[in-house]
Amino acid sequence: MVDNKTGCVTRSVLYKALALVAMAQQGKQPSDKLLENTESQELPVPTLGDLQDVVALAQRLQRSSDPTNLNLSYSEICDLDTLEINLVPEKKGIFLKHVEYQVTSKRYNSIVYRRFNDFLALHELLVARFPYRLIPKPPPKKIVGADSQFLEERRRSLLRFVTLIARHPVVGQDPICQFFFTYTGEETQHKIRDTFRRMPDEFATSDLSSRAKELVPPDTLTEFGNARDQIRVIYTGISRLKHIADCLATRSHNYASDMAELATQLTNLANEAHTTTSWATGGSTIWQEMKKGFNIISKEFGLLSSKAEQQAGREETTVCERLNLLLDLLVAHRLLCERHEKGVSEDHRRALSTMLTLKKRQMQGVIRGTDADTIEQLENRMVAQESVIASVELRNLFSLHCLHMETQLIHAHLEILATVLQSLVSVQIHGHAELSEVWKSIEPTIMKCLPEKTRTNGTS
Repeated sequence: MVDNKTGCVTRSVLYKALALVAMAQQGKQPSDKLLENTESQELPVPTLGDLQDVVALAQRLQRSSDPTNLNLSYSEICDLDTLEINLVPEKKGIFLKHVEYQVTSKRYNSIVYRRFNDFLALHELLVARFPYRLIPKPPPKKIVGADSQFLEERRRSLLRFVTLIARHPVVGQDPICQFFFTYTGEETQHKIRDTFRRMPDEFATSDLSSRAKELVPPDTLTEFGNARDQIRVIYTGISRLKHIADCLATRSHNYASDMAELATQLTNLANEAHTTTSWATGGSTIWQEMKKGFNIISKEFGLLSSKAEQQAGREETTVCERLNLLLDLLVAHRLLCERHEKGVSEDHRRALSTMLTLKKRQMQGVIRGTDADTIEQLENRMVAQESVIASVELRNLFSLHCLHMETQLIHAHLEILATVLQSLVSVQIHGHAELSEVWKSIEPTIMKCLPEKTRTNGTS
């Protein structure tokens, strides 16, 4: 089927091959003679089925052909895995209660149970294994006073943590992550540490580490500085947006509380037990008539409270939490830049300083006429130091290559901001429409509860 001269498949040959596949699917024995018999007829079309795996393979091959281009959209990043974390009812230990989390991974089709310390062990191992990648921070540890609100905030934070880890195109594929999302035995934190604590870092195992020089262009340091400054500005802006979103959700919660309190006070008035005495205006029954409607109206305000609470929940889930996810990633980028500067860059400067010291000692020895053995020892140490410098330089370049890729990953995630704004608009439209409908339903109810004379005066 392949052209012997060009090594390629021609269009006509491809059509014939597809026709033979279709014939085989029809139960016929494919052959050239079978094709000759159908030359005057339209060739059959094969059933190709689901091509999703083929498309995914093509995308992976395209990405692997250029290791300096992430070539992933945010939707493709989300397709890498979908995580869920749910609180398991508290279990009593010998001294303290402890909380378990049910972790569900779509990629591994797994459900596992994890303690908080298991997440900390995962983070510790990943930072050691991938010092040049975006590793988000898990939430801080709290010894006492873990109320329901704290536990819910921690659950959300842990979900963001494992989501960013599982969806990382490099980190998420590592055996450490696979172990965390699939291991069903006891003592996860100890088992995962025992299994992977001696695992070398990415530089020692990556096929790209030896090619770091060709992967990093000459102006990388300038680009690194520009990208870092840009992401710092983006972080500041998104932090302000997150503050505004939090205020919106807080206002919705407060609104719900106010409506609930209004409903409670109306109910209290409706249940006021005193009978109207002669001291009232001519023994008027207006107050008694109004109390009859307060119970009905209070239920409407209770509904307003419920709708406002739902609105707050939507704002927190679709706006605040997604901004938190983006902020967690941006903070991870800042920490990565700090690790680069405090780690490999500092190692590089230290190695060069050591080499300079050795050279000075060699020159001073030659000037003073130091014996040959001492000079030779210095030269041997300099040769060994040159090897150290070369290794550190290569590691430094690999770190810069990873920073380049992680910055691309940040920009791919910035699409979250557009979806957040879209969700914000949608949530506000939906929420205000619901509240408006309830208010409209309250108006005729209130009118019915008013005395006839008041209704007439109010509409005149």
